[in-house]
Amino acid sequence: MSLHEQLYRWTAEQGLDGTRARRLWALSGLDQAPPDALGRLRLGAAGLAAGLLGLGTMMWVAANWGELARSTRFLLLQGLLAAALLGAWARPAWRGAAGLLALLSLGGLLALFGQTYPTGADAWQLFALWATLALPLCWGARSELVWTPWVLVVVTGISLWTHTHAGFQWQATTATLGVHACGFLAFALLGAGMALKPPTPGVQPWAWRAAVLLGVVGLSATALGSLIASHVQPQYPLGLLVLAGGLAAAWYWREVYALSALALALDTLLLAGLGRLMLKGQHGDPIGAMLLLGLVAAGLLTASVQLILRRARPQGGAGEGAP
Repeated sequence: MSLHEQLYRWTAEQGLDGTRARRLWALSGLDQAPPDALGRLRLGAAGLAAGLLGLGTMMWVAANWGELARSTRFLLLQGLLAAALLGAWARPAWRGAAGLLALLSLGGLLALFGQTYPTGADAWQLFALWATLALPLCWGARSELVWTPWVLVVVTGISLWTHTHAGFQWQATTATLGVHACGFLAFALLGAGMALKPPTPGVQPWAWRAAVLLGVVGLSATALGSLIASHVQPQYPLGLLVLAGGLAAAWYWREVYALSALALALDTLLLAGLGRLMLKGQHGDPIGAMLLLGLVAAGLLTASVQLILRRARPQGGAGEGAP
């Protein structure tokens, strides 16, 4: 039940008159505009403008590759990078958008160098260099507009590194257990690093949320792939162990977002494992097994939601009946 529905129910049950009903709505804050709505709109517009400018410049260079001289290509991207860095330094109000533009320009410049002077380096090395060179920029900008795409760059680099050292295949096997374990550890360290970085005042921790979500998705995909192989690979129990550890940490720190993402991933993997165990070698109509799986899924989801809600409830708060 939404807060609107609860307010209507309380108004009807208590028999509140017009004055008291308006007072209740005023206390709820639902009739007020979102705080700093204009600031959020400006931040979003600035990030969109920086992204369009950076990506548009790189695409324009790519579209006119044959007509532009080699030096002209480098000068364009280097000039854009220098202008973005100068703007971020000179105008603190532009720091987030200018930092995003600088991050994109740096990636385009590295890609241009790789296309112009082929070095034979693997793709993950480009993203690793990009993330390393951009880290001081992110730290100086202190903006979620810069940290969040930087997280995407790091996650892409981790995924490509895992793919390369696993023999250029996404399939999980016993031979690639060490590689995938290092990848799981890198996802965990990225999430911890985003949780410990200095927060951006007045802005939600989008970089940390992106790190948690992308890390959980990458880890779960690897564990699920090892489960549906002809023989269950050790990446599956390792993935369950890592998710359980992350869930314990999120439980300790009362992080509802991380609790929700980790609990959903853990429930999915447990249900998939149970489904494999029940349906393996089964003959005939599997309707009974599917019904049991549905009941177990509903039970797991209900238990997870109830536990998360209880953990998220403030200690020593108001009673159950308090509005």
